Amino acid sequence: MGRLATDIGGTFTDLVYFDEQSGALSVAKSLSTPRDLTRGVLHTVEQAGLDARAVDYFVHGGTTVINAITERTGARTALVTTEGFRDVLEIARGNRPDLYNLRYRKEVPFVPRRLRFEVRERVDARGRVRVPLHLEDLDRVVEACRAQEVEAIAIQFLHSYAAPAHEAEAEAYLRARLPGVGITASHEITREWREYERANTAVLNAYVQPIVQRYFDTLEAGLDALGLACPMMAMQSNGGTTSFGWARAHPITLLESGPAAGVNGAALIGRLCGEPNVIYLDIGGTTAKCSTVESGEPKVTTDYRLEATRIRYGYPVRVPVIDIVEIGAGGGSIAWFDESGALCVGPRSAGADPGPACYGRGGTEPTVTDAKLITGVLNPGNFAGGQFSLDVGLARAAMSKVADGLGCSVDEAAVAVIRLVDANMINALKLVSIQRGHDPRDFALMVGGGGGAMHGASLGRELGVKEIAVPRFPGLFSAWGMLATAPRRDFVRSAPQRAEALEIADLRALFAELQAEAERYFAAEGGHGAVACDCHIDMRYAGQEHAVTVPLDLEGTTRETLLDAFHAAHERAYTFRLADTPVELVTFRLTATADVARPELTPWSAEGRSAEAAARAPRTVDFGEDGRHETRVFDRDLLPPGFAADGPVIVEEPSSTTLVCPGQRVRVDELGFLRIAEA
Repeated sequence: MGRLATDIGGTFTDLVYFDEQSGALSVAKSLSTPRDLTRGVLHTVEQAGLDARAVDYFVHGGTTVINAITERTGARTALVTTEGFRDVLEIARGNRPDLYNLRYRKEVPFVPRRLRFEVRERVDARGRVRVPLHLEDLDRVVEACRAQEVEAIAIQFLHSYAAPAHEAEAEAYLRARLPGVGITASHEITREWREYERANTAVLNAYVQPIVQRYFDTLEAGLDALGLACPMMAMQSNGGTTSFGWARAHPITLLESGPAAGVNGAALIGRLCGEPNVIYLDIGGTTAKCSTVESGEPKVTTDYRLEATRIRYGYPVRVPVIDIVEIGAGGGSIAWFDESGALCVGPRSAGADPGPACYGRGGTEPTVTDAKLITGVLNPGNFAGGQFSLDVGLARAAMSKVADGLGCSVDEAAVAVIRLVDANMINALKLVSIQRGHDPRDFALMVGGGGGAMHGASLGRELGVKEIAVPRFPGLFSAWGMLATAPRRDFVRSAPQRAEALEIADLRALFAELQAEAERYFAAEGGHGAVACDCHIDMRYAGQEHAVTVPLDLEGTTRETLLDAFHAAHERAYTFRLADTPVELVTFRLTATADVARPELTPWSAEGRSAEAAARAPRTVDFGEDGRHETRVFDRDLLPPGFAADGPVIVEEPSSTTLVCPGQRVRVDELGFLRIAEA
């Protein structure tokens, strides 16, 4: 029996299968199928030649949720809210990230004003009813939603995080009268305060729910037809998995499912490599994602903003998400000129259909993959495991558009595209490292995705990390990370109170309630071992807007030890403490993780492997500022542990190509990972 994981990316769909008896890993990779994503998943299962009856655990991640949001292809959605709060989505926050931009425009709400409805009801911040719920107000909502052919409804009442009864009543009322319409009540998604964030989160969940339900229905039917009969799990943004049933009702928790799995994998690999501090970089066909792992643990946040940039506030999502910075830069990113004539790369992508020009599938725009082919990094006859050949002529024809715009040769244009996309990725890496107070010299750079190994050595050198690590199967690393992921759910409740009034017994009682919720949830899910719980509290000084998260040991905690831990955490985050200032406890968090079997990495055997057997025909590679070099090429699968070589070097494998720059040295460690450092 074995465990199977699939991950849908913008260009490729990946599969990793772990045989629990033999410990062997099987992998497959094929082009994604944007018109019907399920076909790509089923194709990889068939391509791997798996016996579906031997699979006893299936986990899946993908881009269904984020694609529906970014492409604005979700359901027609309505919002029902407390009287007087109809425009909470429009008012949003006063924050203006681009302060001096006189043409700044707020984000357009996902629900137009005509589909935002008010209901008479009111509870205060302590959950006390001030105005009873008038259910009769919902009758006109029902009529309007029928007339407007609404497919999904979000309900968000003021302070429902403290008292959700009114939302639950309204939800039941609407479900009874609008069968077939998806209903999302905000308290089912998050019990954390802040009205605008909670409203937007509920709306986005409702917006994608019908699409995700149809997708999972189709995927389950396809897997059933192949003979797969086992628990089916979905990868969540918080770094854990959940059942398809839970995911159908809470699809917003799948927002960054693929990248989150990669960060989990990076944390595990970092511990195996003796590197607890890791900067993770995943470069796929459409985007580049990066995150940091400190002391072996990824950072999870609920302060996540979708589509946020330096000049845009973005759309807040109040569910736990591994802290990831994502930019539109990948192998399929298109090079183009803006109105001022400046060269840009991304965020537009050629995707999987038609793909980069060199794929020969109808694409005509120059992309990063075309540039890597022109500069000699990619082997045209050994791409994606030899599934298809790359056409250098088509790549050069497409890149001539950039060359004409820059007034240079095609080869120089390809180098310019690579330098620009590398600069974009460096900015993203600095956002998760230097700009958050980390010294990159204390971190290793772990790379994944089909493009991570191609760019990692040059990016790591510029960032100044101590080494670059390329795991096995880097192009399928997110799928591998899913196999190393356990079922998880975060239970959150905002209940603001002053620390001087805190009774430790009340604190323990609150967390006991959250733990009871966790036990009920996992009992309903089934199919796992013991459940472990971690507790944290968001705390702040009185008068502050935002809080810092403090870990909590319920057994030995006193008010004094809790305050000492908060002061220390605040000083680490902001370099100062205010010991005489009153402290507030704001939000209480419990993370519950179930124990499941995970694949183990076996040592890399030297049997049948040698540098001589791995050597392939060298080729000339253009390294830009480092010049053109005759570069040795090796087959990664045949390199033995202990192998070492000075750059420039190329290491090829079916899922990726690793590029080692001049002046660097690469070695193969005992687990088969490539470790790159300055020579």
